[in-house]
Amino acid sequence: MLDTNEVPQRFRGRAEIGNGVVRRRRWSAEQKGRIVAEAVAPGAVVAQVARRYDLRPQHLSNWINAAKRGHIALPEEAAVGFVPVIAEAAAAGSASQIEIACGALVVRVPLSADARTLDAILRALRRS
Repeated sequence: MLDTNEVPQRFRGRAEIGNGVVRRRRWSAEQKGRIVAEAVAPGAVVAQVARRYDLRPQHLSNWINAAKRGHIALPEEAAVGFVPVIAEAAAAGSASQIEIACGALVVRVPLSADARTLDAILRALRRS
């Protein structure tokens, strides 16, 4: 047992003594999906979400990549679609709009549209 009188004043309250036991947690697929959904939500910061669950950001990034490949299922209400983007080169200066194709539906948005407008359009497409 450590006597606190033996610890110099400058180290009191800051010293950590480990017992050598490494904590290894097991996360269920449902827990991983909820955490990933929280991390990829608009405005979320991966490092902050990782810290909230006592994970390393790299570990959470690996889960996000696994979700993109379909190895981790996201909860239904928070399902985020990872959609491949196909960029087509246009003649210089001729592109004046963004074209979003979703099945037979095509939405054209002016290049001057802000992020909030694009977000609203994508959310509406996801609901339909």
